[in-house]
Amino acid sequence: MKRAIIIGATSGIGKEVARMLAAKGWKVGIAGRREALLRQMQESDPKSFEYEVLDVTREDAPDRLASLISKTGGMDLYLHSSGYGMINPDLDPEQQMITVTTNITGFVRLINFAFLYFRDQKHGHIAAISSVAGTRGMGINAAYSSSKRFQMTYLTALAQLSENHKYNIRITDIRPGFVKTDFLHHKYPMCMEVPYVAEKIVRGLLKGKRHMVIDWRYRILIFVWKMIPERLWEKINLDKMVRK
Repeated sequence: MKRAIIIGATSGIGKEVARMLAAKGWKVGIAGRREALLRQMQESDPKSFEYEVLDVTREDAPDRLASLISKTGGMDLYLHSSGYGMINPDLDPEQQMITVTTNITGFVRLINFAFLYFRDQKHGHIAAISSVAGTRGMGINAAYSSSKRFQMTYLTALAQLSENHKYNIRITDIRPGFVKTDFLHHKYPMCMEVPYVAEKIVRGLLKGKRHMVIDWRYRILIFVWKMIPERLWEKINLDKMVRK
């Protein structure tokens, strides 16, 4: 039986991916901050799910991850679905720092633990949900887009490290566009439903894809973004475009 650990599984994409993997016969360890939601999910299918309350911003997060791995009897796949970010053109300091602490400090804290676990195990698969927002710096969410760029670069570095040292650790960078979750507080264009996105993620994970951009519309969008010169990009008012 394959075993997956999903961080950020109390709702949204992480929760739906956990359900889909369980339906395929995986043992799934789910983690997040809201114990009531984790317990409810575990009680719905005790044979498939184990849970651990975990906050990526806390220093005890690796210990809690180790506890969850023990409960599931091991780990073959680590999926990092935890993240934070808001439209913040006013650069509210508190929101900026929460974003950085969650998406950079918390990300590195747990991704490193998973990498070292798989290095010692001599095989494993690390996947993380970054974002198409990491493609270019965005004034409407400077901390979020920058932190997602950091995640994308960090995953590339880990893939190189694994390849150079033959650690046999597969890396998958998942880059969705707007998804209809509690995370979004406004109506955005090209919004996708959670089950649609989760299905594509599971399919890509099982195929061992290195990168996933979800979906085809965002692949076109990213291509266009990359063609825009920096001086012109900096004149674009994304706030009006995404929230009109």
